[in-house]
Amino acid sequence: MTHPLGHHQTRGPEPPTEADQQTGGDVRNDTENLRKGAGDVQNDTGSLRDDTGDPMIDALSASNPQKRLQAAMAIGTRAEPRDLDVVIARCRIEPDFFVRDMLTWALTRLPADDTVPRLIAELDSPLPQAISQSLHTLSKIGDVRAWPAMDPARIGAALIAHTDTEVARSAWRAAVALVPGDNRAELASALVTQLGRGEVEVQKSLSRAIVALGEDLVSVVDERLHAEDDTVRAHAMATRDMFDDPDAGFAHALDAAKRVVALGSETTV
Repeated sequence: MTHPLGHHQTRGPEPPTEADQQTGGDVRNDTENLRKGAGDVQNDTGSLRDDTGDPMIDALSASNPQKRLQAAMAIGTRAEPRDLDVVIARCRIEPDFFVRDMLTWALTRLPADDTVPRLIAELDSPLPQAISQSLHTLSKIGDVRAWPAMDPARIGAALIAHTDTEVARSAWRAAVALVPGDNRAELASALVTQLGRGEVEVQKSLSRAIVALGEDLVSVVDERLHAEDDTVRAHAMATRDMFDDPDAGFAHALDAAKRVVALGSETTV
């Protein structure tokens, strides 16, 4: 099935760049330095080789995040299916944002027939990071076979309403990336239940996910314009504005919506 939003599996030869990220600071080294470092990982067997006998795998647990980043890139470059379990295991505990994203890139380079089932299995992990990273990677692979594992109609709100904010945000993005066309309305109805949640950045993530489903679903947001909770109403208004002008700044739209809601509340007192 071709995804209605035009998402396709990503297996390009280039690793992730700063432009691919929605969050995070400056990328600390350019691609050329990383490629050189990836070679260093393969050659520096004396300092990095451990009991696995593979210096690149051993370097994934190095104390230096730059070495871990180089190792993840080297593993993605060689793209060998035998690395799958090790990379997924590292995704569960890797503390560095950039290394995690390079691990995701490495996973997108492997055969989806092997990778997708393993990532789906990770969604049952007790570790929030394992879940969020698997969702993020599934969204990058773009294989719709993962959709049933996150379909709110099948599993309820376990992912989109997860108590861990990063899991929830990853679930919103992954669901939008993978939803079949016939399920968009159901997904939109599930996503709007989270309106009003979190701080500005979290709310912006949710609004972007809802808007990405298509302007024909704006009526689902309109239903929340009359919610009893002021925060929900303001978030719904700001999301509605994004449908009209996707390039508008969300924070500004949210502030304006809050003022409107506050004025409305004063007139009803």
